[in-house]
Amino acid sequence: MSTSRARSPIPPLYTRLLDDAAVFPPGNAALAEALVAHQVHRQAWYSDLVGALLVPATWRGELRSATPLAVGLIADAGLDVLAAALEAPAENVSYVQVEAAVAKRGEDPGPGLRRLLTLLEGYEHPVYAEIPLTWGLLGALDELAAARASGRPVAAKFRTGGLASELFPTPMELAAVVCACRDRGLPFKLTAGLHNAMRHTDPETGFTHHGFLNVLAATCAAAEGAEVVDVAALLGTTQPLTLLEAARRNRDAARPLWVGFGTCSVPEPLHDLVGLGLVHDPKDAQQ
Repeated sequence: MSTSRARSPIPPLYTRLLDDAAVFPPGNAALAEALVAHQVHRQAWYSDLVGALLVPATWRGELRSATPLAVGLIADAGLDVLAAALEAPAENVSYVQVEAAVAKRGEDPGPGLRRLLTLLEGYEHPVYAEIPLTWGLLGALDELAAARASGRPVAAKFRTGGLASELFPTPMELAAVVCACRDRGLPFKLTAGLHNAMRHTDPETGFTHHGFLNVLAATCAAAEGAEVVDVAALLGTTQPLTLLEAARRNRDAARPLWVGFGTCSVPEPLHDLVGLGLVHDPKDAQQ
């Protein structure tokens, strides 16, 4: 008798697209609340959409879990605090990924990147080095690609939003980074600003946010060899049909290059995916 798992309602293109960043701004959930909500996500029909719960390294002492819990550890207070947290994991908690900024905007990311790689020598899970989209970026990507080619499970991470307009890269800037990672065979993760599927302008802040569906379509095109200008066009479009066509064409393939992104509200992007008809709640099909 076959014991194969039933087909997931989450297509491969969206598997583990979202890391649960509920405790980070603007969500700012209390850790106890985030732990309960994360367990709900892990047991829900959309569980394959959700990756690790992201927790600041300074909160390690507050982690409590009665059942096995996969956590992504964020270096929020420097690499020394990160190292201390890794050496003493909480009971039932495994650190399945580490994320750390290696420089501030305008700083050379090289020294911080090399220190991170040295600190995590021998760490067997993914490491995401957050690199500012400023001077020194390409050199840092070269170093990351070389480390990855040597067998290190390292990748890049880029910021796509925040509390200032300069933290939102233009479509051309982000396209250039996506293609630079493509050319180096380097996976990447994104953080901040990706609240909704479609590119849009927030009426309160005036900031124009990248849409995660735009990023999906653009990354798939980049992986197929598209030029920077064509990738930028997909990142910049607000026409849903173009993005929906790309999403449906690639739905059964593993997501290329883009690891995913952290979101302080898992239901928000899930709502968009359901509303666009890209994923379906199995209960709806039974009604």
